Amino acid sequence: MNILEIHSSIESSKEKSIETLVDFVKQASISRDVEAVEKCSRYLKSLMIDCGINSRIYKTEGNPIVYGEVLSENKDSKTVLFYGHYDVQPPDPIEEWDSPPFEPIIRNDRLYGRGAGDNKGQLLAHILAVKIILEKNNSLPINVKFVFEGEEEIGSKSLSKFVKDNKGLLDTDLVITSDGPIHDSGAPMVVFGVRGVMNFQLELETANTDNHSGNKGGVIPNPAWILNEVLYSMKDKDDYVTIQGFYEDVLKPTKKELELIDKLPFDPENLAKIYGIEKIELDKKTFYQRLMFLPTLTINGLVSGYTKKGSKNIVPKKAIAKMEVRLVKDQNPEDLFMKIKKHVKKVNAQVEVIQQEEDMHPSRTSSELLISEKIIKAVKKAYDMDPIILPSMGGSLPDYIWTKVLGKPSIMVPYANADEANHAPNENMDLECFVNGIHCSVEIIDGLN
Repeated sequence: MNILEIHSSIESSKEKSIETLVDFVKQASISRDVEAVEKCSRYLKSLMIDCGINSRIYKTEGNPIVYGEVLSENKDSKTVLFYGHYDVQPPDPIEEWDSPPFEPIIRNDRLYGRGAGDNKGQLLAHILAVKIILEKNNSLPINVKFVFEGEEEIGSKSLSKFVKDNKGLLDTDLVITSDGPIHDSGAPMVVFGVRGVMNFQLELETANTDNHSGNKGGVIPNPAWILNEVLYSMKDKDDYVTIQGFYEDVLKPTKKELELIDKLPFDPENLAKIYGIEKIELDKKTFYQRLMFLPTLTINGLVSGYTKKGSKNIVPKKAIAKMEVRLVKDQNPEDLFMKIKKHVKKVNAQVEVIQQEEDMHPSRTSSELLISEKIIKAVKKAYDMDPIILPSMGGSLPDYIWTKVLGKPSIMVPYANADEANHAPNENMDLECFVNGIHCSVEIIDGLN
């Protein structure tokens, strides 16, 4: 195919592409709003058909999955499967948005709206790449498949069963996911793995009602103090998790992965600004090893008693800690949950440990595969610069479904800007990043030919 002509067409049609993104972001497809999600799935199916992609909606026990494909006329051609999600996070807190979250608006060459970057702008780049190739070439050099789910923001509960039940339909040489931001330096990235995640909750109830802190304080137990003791027992002063067996299944990074760390940029002052903290106190090696190759134990939220404006003098009846573990390759979420439960029981048997939502297992693909090298080369060509290669990102995606359930290599190529504010007020997609993503998807399709 005439790759230069296709890239020229991307530029000449970018205003229309942006209009399509605006319409897509108007869909208020919050994961738990079943009616809105189903409406968005129908919109997405129709959009894909209009772009020349054979598409259908698959019902699941949860939200629908939109599947599409364009098969190549070339026999024995490679197949790529593009994965993404059309569901979005709730927009709260609404009052912190500068414009309504589902009335997308362009300001300073960015589209602001919930889902603009996570993940509608990124999955749309794949669709529009195929559309423009078909318009110019009438066919694709390889087979292209799409799986877009509506539950990623709530744990991808239906995706694993869908993949198990449709392995023949989904057979591919490679899965590509575009989600999350490019590097904070502005350089493109190619990512070969993710950490897993296991969410759980600690609960302690010591009374059937809140009590007056003057009349009863000092003579009845305070669940907030007791729960704090349990939390304090889980880590030491060096941030090392003290739960027995927490690190025992951690897979050490390979020599190649450690070499990739040496090549990564590291600007602690700029990182601190992006993260909104005073400073990064870790050296480069420690920073990246903790982010990619070590599990974490995080307190996501603490709730007990009265937390509104002003004072209310009570001994609360209940305390709750919402927590998570980010797992690395070869760790098992169920195994870690049992170790945490055992630790908590030993410290205070009254505290309940409750597992929340679906787990995501960790996942890793080798960057040394031939197909991996082709993707790196395609991204380099698209952006005219060497991409940053990450053996694993710190966050979590249902990548294990592709590497473990489907049994195929899976690579992530993010398209969104580093400050996309995904999951936060004023989420946005830099329009140059969006258009660059369309160019990159074209190069990936061409590079696998």
